[in-house]
Amino acid sequence: MLNRRSILGAAGAVLLTIGALAGALAEEKSIIVQSTTSTANSGLFDHLLPLFQQKTGIRVDVVAVGTGQAIKNAANGDGDVLFVHAKADEEKFVAEGNGVERFDVMYNDFVVVGPKADPAGIAGSRDAAAALAKVAAAGAPFVSRGDDSGTHKAELKLWKAAGVDVKAASGGWYRETGSGMGQTLNIAAGMSGYALTDRATWAAFQNKGELTIVVEGDTKLLNQYGIILVNPVKFPRVKAEAGKAFVDWVISDEGQKAIADFKVSGEQVFFPNAKKAGG
Repeated sequence: MLNRRSILGAAGAVLLTIGALAGALAEEKSIIVQSTTSTANSGLFDHLLPLFQQKTGIRVDVVAVGTGQAIKNAANGDGDVLFVHAKADEEKFVAEGNGVERFDVMYNDFVVVGPKADPAGIAGSRDAAAALAKVAAAGAPFVSRGDDSGTHKAELKLWKAAGVDVKAASGGWYRETGSGMGQTLNIAAGMSGYALTDRATWAAFQNKGELTIVVEGDTKLLNQYGIILVNPVKFPRVKAEAGKAFVDWVISDEGQKAIADFKVSGEQVFFPNAKKAGG
């Protein structure tokens, strides 16, 4: 006959097994999205993810880093979905077999912010490269993320178009923070410097101080976001079904409406433009 201790021991083992199964099931119902800081700092994910989880029961854990780092992480199989803003690098990610397919999701734009005193005299310009050339000529402080993020990549393209060698200027009027957008803007505010930022992060940024938008409206400042399922054939630990569910939802009419509905201080800061599969 089983004694009381044996029965309790067996019951405990069953409970442990049930707990382990519950934990495994909960793990299966979650995914990791490697993404850029702007989608997190703006509050977009705080808006979107509860809607997705309510619909599907899938929890989304976001790793918010610069786009370059997010792509590196995903290329190591560390994540299920990539959601960033550097189209050429995203297409390369897919071409190298790290991702299944890339989809446009939404866009906004970059803006150049600077002190209201505007020592470089660029306020109101709609030519971003020409404006940056004036910043360089004036030796006015410019604060760069310097972190291989999507914003940093866009900024470097503008300096190249302006014919300015920022590597030579590094440590002088050109300062690199190696940090995210919020910290970079804090430093720019403290230095009364110029900086390039995405509009969504700028709208949500609380420490503007004397900074204001000085350059906007240039087509070169378009900021396109894309989403990619990390390749489960190359990385077997990728949760393909749950990851695909998230990608499909983001580019669906419902997900696109949720993006359009998101506002910062009453301002729409992301504009959905998904091209559906086969579209």
